[in-house]
Amino acid sequence: MGCSFKLILGISGNATAVALFAAPLPTFWSILKKKSTMDYSGLPYVCTLFNCLLWILYGMPFVKPHSMLIITINGFGCAIEFIYLTIYLIYAARQNKVKVMKMLLVVILAFTIVTVITITVVHTHSKRTTLVGSVCVVVAIAMYTSPLSVMKMVIQTRSVEYMPFLLSLFVLLNSTIPNGLGCLSGAAQLALYVFYRNSTPVTASLESLSGDKPLKPVHNVYLQIDKSNEKLNEKKDSKH
Repeated sequence: MGCSFKLILGISGNATAVALFAAPLPTFWSILKKKSTMDYSGLPYVCTLFNCLLWILYGMPFVKPHSMLIITINGFGCAIEFIYLTIYLIYAARQNKVKVMKMLLVVILAFTIVTVITITVVHTHSKRTTLVGSVCVVVAIAMYTSPLSVMKMVIQTRSVEYMPFLLSLFVLLNSTIPNGLGCLSGAAQLALYVFYRNSTPVTASLESLSGDKPLKPVHNVYLQIDKSNEKLNEKKDSKH
């Protein structure tokens, strides 16, 4: 009975994980059509790749024997995240491309260090499971919360365009059983989506959001007002 319950739980977890991995497909279809990553962040895909790599390590026979379900689902996850990141790097602006490349180098270095320590320093299955499992939990939290990196942008622009709904939904579903922080993160993302999905968007780029230029409503559409243009218009009015 206990074994059957674990199997059912494992298969259910794998099913929601597949949905989570597939959730960004509409986003990347849009990127392919527009040949631009626009203002989408690459962070969630780097974090998910790192998470999958670590869970594959966790499922290895020298860490936790008889964990084929863990290896297969995270192997699939690695493959699809690799495809996502390849597309992202092809169409991203230079600045974003360099940022993602740096994050990938950190991921490779960190994964190598964890693997080497697990094999050479820790010598029992119990200790290896504890070590790798603890790192997996930390990285999983980073993966579940990474879509929130665009929260500030969503609030300032009053638009959920760059926070994909499906990704937020399946973060919530996939994290409901294993961890509370992931569940809270998914709930926060969905709350933002519901609150701003029908709001009038602010047409401003990420660069302009960090500047000092004000955003002003004109005919129910928010446009960035250039102060120099305002002064020019005032001079024209004074001549008339």
